[in-house]
Amino acid sequence: MTEQRVTVQITDGVADVRLNRPGKRNALDIAMFAGLVGAGERLKTEPGLRAVVLSGEGPDFCAGLDFGSFQAMRGGERLSLRVELPVTAGPAQATGQRAAYVWTEIPVPVVAAVTGNALGGGLQIALGADIRIVAPDARLSVLEIRWGLIPDMTGSQLLPDLVGRDVAKELTFSGRVVSGEEAVTLGLATRADPSPRQAALELARSIAARSPHAIRAAKRLLDLAGRVDLKAGFAAEQEEIGALIGSPNQVEAVTAEFEKRPPRFADPG
Repeated sequence: MTEQRVTVQITDGVADVRLNRPGKRNALDIAMFAGLVGAGERLKTEPGLRAVVLSGEGPDFCAGLDFGSFQAMRGGERLSLRVELPVTAGPAQATGQRAAYVWTEIPVPVVAAVTGNALGGGLQIALGADIRIVAPDARLSVLEIRWGLIPDMTGSQLLPDLVGRDVAKELTFSGRVVSGEEAVTLGLATRADPSPRQAALELARSIAARSPHAIRAAKRLLDLAGRVDLKAGFAAEQEEIGALIGSPNQVEAVTAEFEKRPPRFADPG
């Protein structure tokens, strides 16, 4: 069931991950939660992985929780608690949190391609990506307030880093829907493109052509920024550059540049 909900196809180091419930706008049910976590956990240790594209089958990225979940809430039940997941030591523990945050934990860049609706939990999954490319007419919303809820899939903690605390509050308190173009203006998305998935795949392939050791080091450092003090951040920067200079892939990058040929990088062991 989980394999049907989320598909993963890897070509030349790029994982094409798709939420696969188009008839229900890729809404989040128990199987979708399990599929998202399972796919993300697999990709954390996938050999030769260099980039990930996360998108939805059909016209929508993800319209949020399945209506069955809201029906269950009327009786005080949380269907996501039924999902059995492997134990993790990461900061995200609840099912919904893990479905979104697992994409942050993947060591290579994750690019979300957002079309149609990315509402509530669907938006929070997109927030787990490093980069979000959105259709100009996409519809994004912190929709939980309309259901008497709050964003509980890491969004309350990650959204302020992207858009600022005041904008995060305005979006959360109002539940208003913003277009892809406005999302870019607010910092909720990286850039708009009429063909987000194609643009995301092109970006992922260009990332995959760079030194995988340098890309992973860059992601680690950028994820530290603002979360540790400058002394720790600067020290980490020097540690990473020290490990890269003179390494086989760094030498190959320089050699290929001088020889005007495509580099041939080795993947991390």
